Amino acid sequence: MTTTTSADGTKITYTRAGSGPALVLVDGAMCYRGSSPNDALAKELAAHFTVYTYDRRGRGESGDTGPYAVEREVEDLAAIAKEAGGEVFLFGISSGVALALAAAPDLPVRKLALYEPPFIVDGTRARVPADYVARLDQALKEGKRGKAVKMFMTEGVGLGSVMVAVMRIMPFWSKLKRVAHTIPYDTAMVVEHQAGEPLPAAWPEVKVPALVLDGGRSPDWMRHGVASLAKVLPSAEYRTLPGQTHIVKAAALAPVLKEYFLA
Repeated sequence: MTTTTSADGTKITYTRAGSGPALVLVDGAMCYRGSSPNDALAKELAAHFTVYTYDRRGRGESGDTGPYAVEREVEDLAAIAKEAGGEVFLFGISSGVALALAAAPDLPVRKLALYEPPFIVDGTRARVPADYVARLDQALKEGKRGKAVKMFMTEGVGLGSVMVAVMRIMPFWSKLKRVAHTIPYDTAMVVEHQAGEPLPAAWPEVKVPALVLDGGRSPDWMRHGVASLAKVLPSAEYRTLPGQTHIVKAAALAPVLKEYFLA
């Protein structure tokens, strides 16, 4: 574990493991080192890459300097890329896909790999309510972290209320509440693409090759968003991992990433 400093002075904590070309893994909402699917993925890939995992600002052991802007998180990623020595492969999962896409035009990225951004592009799932952001901000302003996490899980992620009720009695719920203040960070990156409308006809600013992935057992609404993203990126390949869901298994994902990045 070590730290670097972002452009605005924020401390960003990261872990480096393995050897080979530099690969940076970008977490989705509320995940951080020690509490992320990227932890297992890093172990699978460390035999082939120098893998960088990091705590996004406001999470884990990284700092958090306000006011928040997506551009600050792009600068955080730039600081990690600098630590990695220059050009990097970049993998984003869930809302981390949106951050990877935002960073790709400005960073020395060799290739992108993107797994299941939560984009809602048609009527196969209810759109995120128009007042969702305002209500989420109000809950956090009032210190109601549990309420904010529940809103995110039901209205943002689309989980059923019964499932979320079960989650609330599980030990990890307290970890989610601890980073609830960062939910608006991810929301800011994805909410414009959660209105049930098609994605922009093109994403021309992202010029590097991209592998866009989903799981064969993921819900239709999510898979439709992934397929749509693959169509609008200038140089993208679309693949489905049979039997996988949004909680993708590292053993299924790692070989695909290795093959793609090292081709």
